[in-house]
Amino acid sequence: MFAEVLTIGDELLTGNTVDSNSAFIAKKLTEKGYWVRRKTTVGDDVEEIKTVIQEILSRKPEVLVISGGLGPTHDDVTMLAVAKALGRELILCEECLERIKNFYRELYEKGLIDDPQLNEARKKMAYLPKGAQPLENTEGAAPGAYIEHGGVKIFVLPGMPREMKAMLEKEVLPRLGERKFLQRKLLAEITDESKLAPILNETLKRFNVKIHSSPKGFGKYIGLIIFGESEEEIEGAKAFMESRGIRFEEGW
Repeated sequence: MFAEVLTIGDELLTGNTVDSNSAFIAKKLTEKGYWVRRKTTVGDDVEEIKTVIQEILSRKPEVLVISGGLGPTHDDVTMLAVAKALGRELILCEECLERIKNFYRELYEKGLIDDPQLNEARKKMAYLPKGAQPLENTEGAAPGAYIEHGGVKIFVLPGMPREMKAMLEKEVLPRLGERKFLQRKLLAEITDESKLAPILNETLKRFNVKIHSSPKGFGKYIGLIIFGESEEEIEGAKAFMESRGIRFEEGW
């Protein structure tokens, strides 16, 4: 199973905002057993977003998680772009509209805003692609969306990290089933990656695991993360490398 992540926002491309969302999403998808093959970032442009989504769908991932561009301002165009990419209309979600009304009413009652009335910018956030299921945003106004299209599970989430994380945990991950992917961090006592490389290649041929290596300094350690579907498979890979002369310490 593989997945892709798409983050959206001009601020990510200019470097004014660090894209921490894609790292968090990728980590959670990996824990669920998905290989995240690509992470893509695009600006707040309808045609650019549409084109990138269609490119991703052509690769047929099982899951696509999109983050960013769901707010009330002019550059929040993600839902429109998703609808165009999928050839669907944007439809007003009455359930979403009611939640947005309640959200702004609560902010007003707390004295955080001076006008609780629903305006066009706020109403804009209640439009979802036809056939999409709304995803509840417990931390903000804009709802997310879940769409199954051509065998791909598409999740559209806000870009604000607090909102995105809450929605990912509560709305996305439960829809991906109970499958877990395990990972184990080890320090290999070996001088450099060139000596470790052939042993890793042989290990990958023998065991159903994925291995990430990260040098920790010449003459010291090389950090390894072994990913697998079971402790037995991971332990087997570790034992095999030990049989080839590699000594390990747990953790990094």
